[in-house]
Amino acid sequence: MAKMTKSQLMSALSDKTGMAKKDVVSFMDTLTEMAYSEVKKNGEFVLPGFGKMVKVRRKARAGVNPATGEKIQIAAKTVAKFRLAKAAKEAVM
Repeated sequence: MAKMTKSQLMSALSDKTGMAKKDVVSFMDTLTEMAYSEVKKNGEFVLPGFGKMVKVRRKARAGVNPATGEKIQIAAKTVAKFRLAKAAKEAVM
């Protein structure tokens, strides 16, 4: 089964909600922008019933270059993660 493309997703949302496709695209773009800015500013963005995107600080750690086997030091960095809500997990499982 092929993955749903962005265009297919927008069309499906438009069909299910009765909204115009351009309105759905605008809504999703706005939601995405809000999620990114909230995570950047406050460290998390919650979408009730679906999950939350959080900013997590990773510590510096030792690693191995797989090509050479050489030990390297991996610097500390901040990454974004998505944590699925319990209701979403139960619905999918």
